[in-house]
This record gives sequence, structure tokens and C-alpha cells, in this order.
Amino acid sequence: MEYKIKRFTTALELNKILEILSEEAALSDAASLALNTEPEWDADKVKANLNMTLSAFKLLSRASSPKFAGAANNSVAINRAVTGGVLNAKELLQIGDTLRVIRTLKGWRDNAEYPEELDIDRLFAKLQPNKYLEDTIFFAINGDESIKDGASQTLSDIRRKIKSATANIRNKLDSIVKGKNFAKYLQEAIVTQRDGRFVVPVKSEFRGEFPGIVHDSSSSGATLFIEPMSVVETNNDLRVLYLKEEEEIERILSELSAEVSNFADSIKYSYKMLVELCLIFAKANLAYKMKATVPNINTDGRIVLKNARHPLIDAKKVVPISLTLGTDYKSLIITGPNTGGKTVTLKTIGLLTLMAMCGLMVPCDDMSEIAVFDKILVDIGDEQSIEHSLSTFSSHMVNIVSIIENATPFSLVLLDELGAGTDPIEGAALARAILSYLAKKGTRIAATTHYAELKTYALDTDGVENASCEFDIETLRPTYRLLIGVPGRSNAFAISQKLGVADQIIDEAKGYISEENSRFEKIISSLEKERQIAEREREEISALKAELLNQKRSSDKKYADINALYEKTVEKARNDATYIIDNARYKANTLINELEDIKKKIDKENAANNLKNAKLNVKNTLNSLETDINPVADNKTDYVLPRKLVVGDRVRLVDLGKDADVLEIKNQKVLVLAGNLKIWSEMSNLILLEKPKTKQPAKRAVTGINSGATRQASLEFDMRGMNTDEGIIELDRFIDNAVMSGIGTVTIIHGKGTGVLRTAVQNHLRRHKNIETFRIGLFGEGENGVTIAEIKK
Repeated sequence: MEYKIKRFTTALELNKILEILSEEAALSDAASLALNTEPEWDADKVKANLNMTLSAFKLLSRASSPKFAGAANNSVAINRAVTGGVLNAKELLQIGDTLRVIRTLKGWRDNAEYPEELDIDRLFAKLQPNKYLEDTIFFAINGDESIKDGASQTLSDIRRKIKSATANIRNKLDSIVKGKNFAKYLQEAIVTQRDGRFVVPVKSEFRGEFPGIVHDSSSSGATLFIEPMSVVETNNDLRVLYLKEEEEIERILSELSAEVSNFADSIKYSYKMLVELCLIFAKANLAYKMKATVPNINTDGRIVLKNARHPLIDAKKVVPISLTLGTDYKSLIITGPNTGGKTVTLKTIGLLTLMAMCGLMVPCDDMSEIAVFDKILVDIGDEQSIEHSLSTFSSHMVNIVSIIENATPFSLVLLDELGAGTDPIEGAALARAILSYLAKKGTRIAATTHYAELKTYALDTDGVENASCEFDIETLRPTYRLLIGVPGRSNAFAISQKLGVADQIIDEAKGYISEENSRFEKIISSLEKERQIAEREREEISALKAELLNQKRSSDKKYADINALYEKTVEKARNDATYIIDNARYKANTLINELEDIKKKIDKENAANNLKNAKLNVKNTLNSLETDINPVADNKTDYVLPRKLVVGDRVRLVDLGKDADVLEIKNQKVLVLAGNLKIWSEMSNLILLEKPKTKQPAKRAVTGINSGATRQASLEFDMRGMNTDEGIIELDRFIDNAVMSGIGTVTIIHGKGTGVLRTAVQNHLRRHKNIETFRIGLFGEGENGVTIAEIKK
């Protein structure tokens, strides 16, 4: 059975898909796993595998692809370490690289924030990063596989001594080769090495004149490489140091190998999870390239393909097909001309089913369905088949006999050119009998044929449906479109006539066709015309529907924009109302304070005058409040400027209700500064204001004082720029002055800044004997930059 499954999967070209999948895998073990992937015949496992692929697909949509490169299968080395073996630097570096990939992959998942838990997360959870061992390895070994000096204190000391001894030897030899005493003995003035010992090249004829040990000679014998006696002992010491270095390196590698042994199981297990994850992400990457989706999986033998595309055909050339099988009918008979796409249709059905059963997303539209069958039995023997040995009638029948014996109600059978290769009458009868036998078993069948008898069989038999691959008579080319419910026409006469065969011959050939066949072809032709009309109408309806949807989307957008504008307008109105209310509250409070002050100032001598001024102030303030509370200002005015404006004039902007200073005048346009805002305004929008006079300290008549002294006091005290101690002293003087002048409410300006001065002021006011209450300024009063204090009466 395994051999047959392999043969069927090869016939459907699943092996080519798996080869493409293996190229997406960054790890060689994952690529090998991809090549050996087999269909899963259990529906629950198929769903689980597809969910894993979909999980990776979702993660790739939110983050860049994870990195698997650098990891390797270190099982052999790890097992040797477990048995006490010493690993070399390269093996240890490979283990370190694998640990780094495991750690970074787990970190990648943590950083790829996805709003829900995914099936693939259980594999990520099984990864066991080992930062300790990873750091230990990289702390000791360089990327070029050499051991670092700092791997141990002993190694560092040895290498320092080696450098010192080497430098000592070189200094001595340099003095020899550069000195005049030995210049005539030397072949060249250089220092070199032989067998790890430093030597100089001496001419052979001066062997007796140059004291030292000969280690080598040139091929001609003209040069002897002699170690001078003056460095023999130092060279010996150096050799001993090199041996100690090797021993220390061996000890370091042994310790690292022992550490690897301690974590052997976790490293091997994590690598196994790494390979599985690599394969799953390879499937997800392949799905992106194929623009694939996850089909719904069922066990009812139901296949629903929507715009399915054969993944091995160029995406720019492939024609999508849509079909159902196992719903209203269990057998599909596909007819049409050669090279028209019949075999591709069969392979698409079988290949996409196998891909889904391998956990691969399939290139078709959403809401497609794939059934998990107990067997997929295939006989594809045309020139597009891989196994050419199945091309003869006898070998076809051997294969079909095997299919008949193995088919069950839960099998999918794909038959290409059933009954071909023998006498047409007998072949058609045999093909009909085979289809009928398999249909009685309940098997799902898709078969291609040229036989008209099978078209009739599909029309006359329940549970069997015709389909055809469309052919364009005008261009004499197939369109590769699959038409369900329409049997294919032979088109032999039409094609021959287009190619130039004489009408007389065509007419005579038609006479040889039986009346029944002729009538059948006419019925098919009529059905084809009706189909084309219906298709044109469907396209018009689709276009109209698309236009209506676009109009609906446009109107929905406009409605959303109107709602957004409404919300924005309401929010602005709220903000404006808040500003107006705060401003009105500030002016009301100011009015109350002024009335309170006026009340205290009234005496017999100026009562009438003060009362008149108070009434005027109240009237003006109430008018101002009335204007502020009206959210829609009437900017129309009959006002005419009394003179031409000049730079420096103070004006009011009618439309904004703000005062401003004139900066520049150009034609009838005026550039003004309103607060921090520079704007150009029309002349007609401006009212000339008198420049404010310099404020004089308010003169308050103090009653109840026997001395009759008159004091000057201000309603505001500005202490900005003062330090805390200086400010508190001046504040006390100000409050005393206000008390003596009979002022009820004062404003202390301390600024916002860091809040230190404000805190000091309020703490002082809290303990002051003459202060009743105090508060932070309101909007328009200076907010937290000022404190308003009430003086005790």
C-alpha cells in the first residue's frame, strides 16, 4: 500500500511541491523533513497541522521572518560529550550558535505581539534557551575557532610568557642577522622557524664558523637553518610553554564539553522543536508566495474549490477553476479537446487535496473545502504523466484493476482518458461500466474522456455531472476554463472547416454521423449558446452589483465623514462654551470684588459720586457678560476709523473680539499682533482703541483710623523674580498695606514655574492672621500662576 501511495503522490506531482517547500527551509534537517512529508489520513491531525501553518502565517503578517540560519544538528558531538569525549572548538561553536538561534527565536516570538494565543505557541514554549552555556562557550572561543586568552587565568599567563620569550628570542636573533660579525655567514638577513624553533639561514660552507644546532637545510644544500646557541635555552623554554598552552586548551575544552554533557537532553530537544518550527514557517512562507488559504476540512467526501490554481503552473498564466464534487453529485465527467486542461483539472483536484493533507495551505479562494479521504487512487497515463510506462491499454487496466480493488466509499479516484487505447466502442462501454461500478461503491470520481457515450451517461445518471474545458472556435485555442454542467463538444468539424477543409468533405462527413449523435451535438451546441448568454448576463449583473457596492461604500464614507464633522463641531462648541462660562465667571467675580471695595469706600462726602460710578461699572460689566455668553457674535458694525492707523496703534479685532497691536500696514490690510498670534486683517474689521493709561495705585480712604492718615494700596502684588525669603517679606508689607487701606480681596502673582514660590506663598497665607481664605486663580485670572486671597474684615 505504501508503494501505491508513493506512486499516486508522484503522479500528482506532490514531490515537486515538497521540493519547493524544502527550498524554503533554512535548516538542512527541516529541508529533509519537508522532502519526506507524507499526507496525513486522520482529519483531526490534518486540521491541527493546518492550524500550525496558519499560526505561522499570521505571525509573518505581524513581524519579519524569524531567523533559523546558524543552528545545526549537534547530536553526534553532544553524544560524544555525554560519554566523556572532548569536543573541539568548532563543535562547541556550533553548539553555541544553535543555542543563540534558540534564544533569539524565543525572543522573536515574545516581541511579535499577537492579540491571541496561537497553536504554534506550544512549540515555542518547548524551546529551552541556555544563556549560561551559550555565554560560556563564546566567552572562551573566538569565531575563528581559536581559544581566547581570557578563557582562563592560566592560559592568559602562559600566553603572556610566550610573547615575552618570543620577543626575547627575536631580539637576540635580530642582533645576529643585523650585526656585522655574522653578516658574511648568512644566506639572508632574516629570522625564520623550523619545527617550532627560531633559526637563521647560514651558508653551508660556514657551518663550522657559526655555533648552533642545525634543524634543516635547503633542497640544494647551500643553506643550513641553524639555531644559534645563544637562543637554544630560550627556545627550549618556549617549547615548554607551547606544550603547557596545549594542555591548558585541552583542559578548557574538556570543561566546556562537560558543561555540554550536563545540558545534552535540553539542547537536543530544543533543536528538535527548532526543526519543527522551521518546517512550519517554511510552509507559511510558501503559502505567502502561492497566495494560499486554509480550506475547511471535512470527512464527508466533499470538495469545493473556488478559483483554485495549479501551483506548478506560472501564476501569470494559470487559469483558475471552480468546481464541487461530493455534494449534489459524486462523479464528474470532464470532456474537451486535447491540451485543453482536462488533465490539469484532475491534477489540481488531487494535488490540492494532498497538499492540505500535508498541512500545506492551498492556492484557492477563502471558504474552499477539502475532504480527507482514506485513499487517493490515480490513473494518469497521458504524456503529462511522470510514469510513461502507464501509457498502454494493458498497463492502464492493470492500474485500474488495483484501483477497483482498493476503492472504498471514502476514497477519491482520478481517472485520465478512461478506456482509451483500444477500440472506441468497446473502450466507451468498458469505461461506462467501470464508472458505474465505482459509483455504486460511493467513491468520489473525477474522470476525463473523449467518448460521447460517457457524456450521455452523465446526463442520464443521477449523481453524475458533466463538465467541459472551454474551447474558442474563433482562435482554435482552449481557454482552460472549466464549465460545470456542460458536456464538451467534439468541435472536430468546426476546427477542420476553420483550417480549410472543403465544405463538401465536411458535409459528407456529417452524413456518416448517426442521427442520434447529430441531434446530441445540436443539443450541446444549443446549451453552449444558452450558457454564453447566461454568462454575459451574469457578468453584467456582477458589474452592476460591484457598482452598487462602490456607491454604497462611497455613501457610507460620506455618512461617516458627516458624523465625524458633527462630533468635531459639537466638541468645539463644548470647548467654546466652557471658555465663555469661565470668562463670564471671572468677570462676575471681578464685579463682586469691585462692588465690595466700593461698599467700603463709600462715605458721606463722595457717596453720590461713587454710587454713580458703581452703577456705570455694573452696567458695563453686565453688557460685557451678555456679549460673552452669546456664542455667535454679531460682527456687523457701522464703525468708521476716526483716523488712519499707524504702526503701534492699539486696535480690536471685531470678528475675534481680541485686542491687538498694529505691526504693519499694507494697502487695506493690517498685520496685527494679538497675544502670540500674528494675523493680517481687513481695515473694516478693526476698531481703534485708546492706549491704556499707566495704572496709578488705587487711593483708598481709610475709615476708623484716628490718625486720619491716607495710604496708597494696590489690588495686585507681583513677586515674580524674587527669591522666597525676599518675596515673603514684601508679601507681608503688601498685606499690611491692604488691611490698612480696607481692601477685601488681593491678587498675588507668583508665576507658574516650578511651583516652589507658589507653595511658599500659600503656606504663609495659611498661617497669616489677616487672611480669611485663599484660592488658585480661575481661567482668565491667571490660573495656577496667581493666588486670590480674602482679607479678614
